[in-house]
Amino acid sequence: MATCPRCHQPIDAQAINCPHCHLEKKAFGHPGIPLHRVTEDTSLCNTCTYHADDTCNFPQRPYATTCILYQDQNQPTKTKFTYKLSPVTAFKAWCLRYQSLLFLLGLILISLLLAF
Repeated sequence: MATCPRCHQPIDAQAINCPHCHLEKKAFGHPGIPLHRVTEDTSLCNTCTYHADDTCNFPQRPYATTCILYQDQNQPTKTKFTYKLSPVTAFKAWCLRYQSLLFLLGLILISLLLAF
């Protein structure tokens, strides 16, 4: 069971607000997204990867004390899963993508066969 960062009372992990001190635990309107908060007097932007690579567009930047997109640059990054298609599936996908080109090539081939 999780604890509230303000009053340190046990609360449900799915709770949006703390039932004791009413601290907002999840992002407003987005109950599935966790709301990151500062624990000291510094801002979240000092250690955020989005601030480091200058892709953050949060209005409170660089003094944000709460953020839903915060990613700690000291934590190891998660590797993304790359999806690889088999050659047969890749060929089928290519044929579906370029149906009109295949149709035109077929018409040209048929017209060349009829011309000879």
